[in-house]
Amino acid sequence: MNRHDPVADLAASVAVPFEQAQAMPVSVYTSPDFLALEQDRIFARSWLCAGRADALKTPGDYLTLEIAGEPVIVLRDQEGALRAMSNVCRHRMSVLLEGRGHARVITCPYHAWTYSLDGSLRGAPAMELNASFCKQDIRLPAIRCVDWQGWIMITLDPDLPDPAVQFADVDGLVGYLDMGSYVETFREEHRWNTNWKILAENFMESYHLPMCHGGTIGGAVKLRDMTCPEGFEAFNYHHILKDDSVPLALAHPTNTALTGEERNRTWLLSIYPSLLITLTPGYFWYLSLMPDGPDHVKILYGGGLSPDFIADPQAEAHFRALKALLDDVNDEDRGCTERVWRGMQSRFAAPGALSHLERPNFEFARWIFDKVRQG
Repeated sequence: MNRHDPVADLAASVAVPFEQAQAMPVSVYTSPDFLALEQDRIFARSWLCAGRADALKTPGDYLTLEIAGEPVIVLRDQEGALRAMSNVCRHRMSVLLEGRGHARVITCPYHAWTYSLDGSLRGAPAMELNASFCKQDIRLPAIRCVDWQGWIMITLDPDLPDPAVQFADVDGLVGYLDMGSYVETFREEHRWNTNWKILAENFMESYHLPMCHGGTIGGAVKLRDMTCPEGFEAFNYHHILKDDSVPLALAHPTNTALTGEERNRTWLLSIYPSLLITLTPGYFWYLSLMPDGPDHVKILYGGGLSPDFIADPQAEAHFRALKALLDDVNDEDRGCTERVWRGMQSRFAAPGALSHLERPNFEFARWIFDKVRQG
């Protein structure tokens, strides 16, 4: 294997039919050059998720993130609309805000230039003697930001089709659950010692559940009963019918809109490149991934409840138990995915054949190749 040309390695890997598929080559995960291609051709040109829109409830609420190395602010403006803009001061290029919080104005921590919540320059001390300075001409560059089904979606690409267009097939599958009405009840940030694609692939397949999650949910998994349907251009998915061991996974008893298997079907959606959603009639949880070098991934981890359960006085106790389970499952996934990363450092590391239950991984590999080969 030529570890110095990961694009060629990947091209050969995805050129075969699925029945002969293997895992992605090691170089695709470990190469800094390949990550640079991903940042430029995937993360800078895709819709990425900054969490749920209800995380920013009132004007002035903000959060920050980086997209392909670009510092970004997302906030509620004075009219209550979602906005995203550059998080870099137009004076001497300091980063303006960090983390999450609330601000009436955006104040640069270096020279106190201040910006309104629409990005326009509001004030700049001691600039009156510079004849080239015109406050009205200065504002923070806008970045595309939309609320899609309750998700804050951001892109640096001015020409990318809107999420409602690009992800229309998602609505066709799970629109009956009205994902946009679910309410976030927790949001956390983590950083794991693994490549972002290892974690994304881990979510996409349930082949690992009996072993990796033997201490939590693995005992209820029957591999012979699983199927992995072909995915769509912008995402892949699979679904599971749940029993009543987790009451929140089922439709609320008062819900009469959902019928038949709609009442107990759990969807696992992998929105390319890095939004991973588990959606049930009663709750949801998600991971939104950003690479942090080949060897680390930043993870936005959140979840919450459907409107029916938000209104149920017993739901909070149920959700506390569910959150404890989700945290344990996450810990198991961390162990499994970090061990994969460590194994990839071996001189003997090489991809093996994929199971029929790993079809989403092969589709993901083909999607990645299609993106990185584009100039």
